[in-house]
Amino acid sequence: MQFAAKLNAFIQNTQRLIPALRLVWQSSPRWTILRLLLVTCQGFLPLISIYLVKLLVDALTHRTTISNPQLILQQSTPLLVGVIGVTLITLICKTFSDLVNTAQTQRVSDHMRSILHAKSISIDLAYYENPQYHDTLQRAQQEATTRPNQILTRLAQAGQNGISLVAMVGLLLTLHWGISIILLLAAMPTILVRLRHIRRLYHWQRIWTPVERQSMYFSWLIIGEMFAKEIRLFGLGDLFSQRFDQLRKKIYNAKLQLIIQRSLSFLAAQLVAGMLVGSVYGWIFHQTLDGSLNLGDLVLYHQALQRGQGALKSLTSSLSGLYEDNLFLANLYEFLDLTPTIISPASPKAIPVPMRQGIVLDRVSFSYADSSRQALHDISLSVKPGETIALVGENGSGKTTLIKLLCRLYDPTNGRITVDGMDLRDLNLTELRQQISVIFQDYAKYYLSAQDNIWLGNIHLPPSDSAIVAAAKQSGAHDVITRLPQGYDTMLGKLFNDGEELSIGQWQKVALARAFLRESQVIVLDEPTSAMDPKAEYEVFKTFRELIQDQAAILITHRLSTVRMADRIYVMDSGRIVESGSHDQLMAMQGTYAHLFNTQAQNYVLA
Repeated sequence: MQFAAKLNAFIQNTQRLIPALRLVWQSSPRWTILRLLLVTCQGFLPLISIYLVKLLVDALTHRTTISNPQLILQQSTPLLVGVIGVTLITLICKTFSDLVNTAQTQRVSDHMRSILHAKSISIDLAYYENPQYHDTLQRAQQEATTRPNQILTRLAQAGQNGISLVAMVGLLLTLHWGISIILLLAAMPTILVRLRHIRRLYHWQRIWTPVERQSMYFSWLIIGEMFAKEIRLFGLGDLFSQRFDQLRKKIYNAKLQLIIQRSLSFLAAQLVAGMLVGSVYGWIFHQTLDGSLNLGDLVLYHQALQRGQGALKSLTSSLSGLYEDNLFLANLYEFLDLTPTIISPASPKAIPVPMRQGIVLDRVSFSYADSSRQALHDISLSVKPGETIALVGENGSGKTTLIKLLCRLYDPTNGRITVDGMDLRDLNLTELRQQISVIFQDYAKYYLSAQDNIWLGNIHLPPSDSAIVAAAKQSGAHDVITRLPQGYDTMLGKLFNDGEELSIGQWQKVALARAFLRESQVIVLDEPTSAMDPKAEYEVFKTFRELIQDQAAILITHRLSTVRMADRIYVMDSGRIVESGSHDQLMAMQGTYAHLFNTQAQNYVLA
């Protein structure tokens, strides 16, 4: 029963190879066919070569029985030409095989990266807050670009070496049946050692992936632009380098133990194999000395044994490599099998265009995964088309989390969010997000042209659409961009050649333009002017108020002087709404909002 269970598990595990081969075929079918043809050809060439050499040696050794040198030359010349021809064909096949392998490897690598990218785009945002996800992603990235192509390579090598081995074993069987058995027995210790090492390596990688990621993080800190200023100002370079070195030393020592164990085991296996094969060589030479074999037979069987041993060694290496690939493919499939939970329903409802009633949050509560604390608790609010509401509160009060729920990056733990009475979960996810423009506090900086940076807000428009310039003017980015060397064609950031770096406030204006470009029914600004001077901030909000017209607008800011323009203000604290009303109403309450507003006003007066 135990053996049957192990056999069944082995068969199920080997089925991982089939999807991987399917991926290889999808990426490069023509290269795959050409590769298989070359493999078949290369498998038969060694047999033809050694047989021609045997005939050539026989022809030359018979010169003592043939007195006519011209006849010897006539018999040996075609054989010599054949040997040279087979050698040239072998070289040509090898050259083309290398070319095909290189071309296909590139195709497969690019295809697998595209698959990883597609999966990364589709999964939920919640995965990014899970350390186990990052371990899974790290392992998948290590395997994705190499394993599928490696499987085809090793299958091809196994096929080629299998053909050669069968041919050589056939020759050796004509000498003695026991030689083939000894040859197979000689390979067994190496196979067992390889399989044992592969299993250990797989488990080692699973254990040490978090440490590998930590070391990569310190490397990123040291070489990344984002941290360059603080590392120099605070003198952190040596500290981070030491921590990186400590982690790499731990990894090195752990892997060194694995390598030492493997090397000693391989040495023992090779010694056993060497003694067995050596005994066969001794027997062949003894048969030659006895006269049972002529010189041509000696050359034939010597080469057959030598090439058979090489083919068997390569075959076992390929098969154990396939076992390794199959085992490590679990890392890739573990990532590809991740499924998003934030998806469109099977029969989605059409999002209303235009909205009439607006957005309503009805007793919404939310907790992040693996957290017992509620980030939002019993939130109820609404925003109608043409209305502006503001969310204010201290950091960590839940304002940005609320926006993530509105964009359906997460679903509420309790309660529901509706658009014109329809639950967000009943709407098409893509259409919903197309109707929302958001600039988050940690907005993205794209190291692309200024034009592309804005165009990304609405990629359904032509890249050179006049609306891009209009959006830039509305956000105040137009004046910044026109002063750049190539205007809207200027690359932003210093990552690529001829790039121009912007100030934080200028980047913020570009991000605002991206949000303004989007033709949406809801616009959300999360700290949109935190890096702007008061004059620029005033101009932005003046334009913003004129722009929204029939849009529902949500404004998040710490600068309470800017929220007076809102029709309604919600004050949040520890994930709850503690106050709501207009500016005047909230000031009259003399509560949290009034305290925050007066504190800020006092700071301005003192300044």
